[in-house]
Order: sequence, then structure tokens, then C-alpha cells
Amino acid sequence: MVRSLLKKYNIKGGTFDQHFLVDADYLNRIVTSADLGPEDVVLEIGAGVGNLTEKLARKAKKVIAIELDPNLVRVLHDRFDKVENIEIIAGDALKVEFPEFDKVVSNLPYSISSEITFKLLRHKFKLGILMYQYEFAARMVSLPNCKDYSRLTVDTCYFADASILMKVPKSAFQPVPEVDSAVIKLVPRHAPFEVKDQAFFMDFVAAVFSQRRKKLRNAILNTNYMLKIPNIKEVIAWLPKDLVNKRAENLTPEELAKVANQLIDLKKSIIENEF
Repeated sequence: MVRSLLKKYNIKGGTFDQHFLVDADYLNRIVTSADLGPEDVVLEIGAGVGNLTEKLARKAKKVIAIELDPNLVRVLHDRFDKVENIEIIAGDALKVEFPEFDKVVSNLPYSISSEITFKLLRHKFKLGILMYQYEFAARMVSLPNCKDYSRLTVDTCYFADASILMKVPKSAFQPVPEVDSAVIKLVPRHAPFEVKDQAFFMDFVAAVFSQRRKKLRNAILNTNYMLKIPNIKEVIAWLPKDLVNKRAENLTPEELAKVANQLIDLKKSIIENEF
């Protein structure tokens, strides 16, 4: 069915880094994983030719399909303009204001994986079933002291529980990508650890992982242009030695949050005493 659609519309590949999932078994498994009910409004990002869109619409109350490629938007309108529970939005998912939705189910364009994920995680929704490049997915669910543990791991952990549902081989797509893929299940929730200033915590994590081979003490010193902590050398002396003598990649998200919170308190104390 999917391959015939690509042939009918003479679609060889998305203009914007898209590889179309053509394996019906994986499509069905993705839809099943979303556990859709008749009241669910589903957001799909990068709808392509609508192969997943069609299957989602059979289970959900409504599907909101966002697509950037004008050629694919025409295909979607041709296929679904008479389908009442499918809304097509032509535009860049990074710029479009998302409408209200319950679940997001998408084969994401891999070039925007990070940006679109964190845009999603700042919205309220119940469940995400999202396709990523396998290496990206592995970083999302990694543990400390592993090579894949990264800023992405910590940021994801702050917003949601993430798990890999299935690995998807290159052969399941057309055109065939250079890498394997994986489907991630995202369940948004409140952070499992205290963060006193979310924006600072995100900047702190970005800063110390940009120096991942340095001990935390030196990573903070080297990136203080991002953190803007007054009297940084004196401040570091007050931080827990057992943590600042480790690298960021060796610390749990909770431990990183502990250091970030202490930096916030120390920064506040310095500013108050100066004035």
C-alpha cells in the first residue's frame, strides 16, 4: 500500500530529510503502542504521504498532521480532504504553534530531533510515540557512566520517562536511510528531583556537558561565560568536593541538579551581600 502510494505520486523521498516508513508491520506496531481511544486528539509531525496518518485516524478522534514539504502537503490534501477527522497544517513544526493534543505519534525528520523534542516536552500531553535515529534514541535513555549519557539524557529525564519500544531496521524505510532507527515512548511527568531554576539548570547541563571530559570543577570554570556566576573560583570552593571532582558524565541527573541548585543559592547570596 505505502510503496504504491510513493509510486503513484512519484515521491522518491522527502525534500526535508524524510524517510518514509513503508513496513506495514512496524506501522501497525507504532499505532498499537499509542493505545489510542475514540477521545484522543493525535499530533503527527512530518506526516509525509500520510501512511501513518491514515492508520492513526482509524483509531483516534482526530489527527492533526503537520507537514513542511509543499509536494507532500498536496499529497495529503489529495488523500484526506474528505476525511473529517484529519486536519492538515502546512508549515514548519518548529515554528507552528501547536494546537491542543493528547498524544503525539510521529516518524520525526531526524535533522530536527532535538529541537522538536524539547518543543514538545514544553507542552502538556499524555503520551509520545516517536521515531528517532537509533543513536539519538540511545542517548535519550542512557545511564550515567555510559558513552551515550549526555545533555540530552539529563534534559529528557527532567521532563519525562523515556524508553525504547523497538529498533527499526533501515530496510523498513524508503528511501533507505544510512542508519537504523528506534521508536521511543515518552511519558511526560513532573521532574523526579528538585530544580530551583529550570532555565539555569538547562544552561548548567549544556555548559558542563560541553566539557564532558573535564572534571565538573573545571567545566564550570571554563563555561562561566554561560552561567554568569560572580566570584566563580570562590563559589566553586563551596560546592561538594565529591561531586565537583567527577565529570558530568559520571553524575546522575539528581546530582547535577543538586550542584545547579547550590550555584543558584550561592549566586543569590553573593548578589544580596554586594547590595
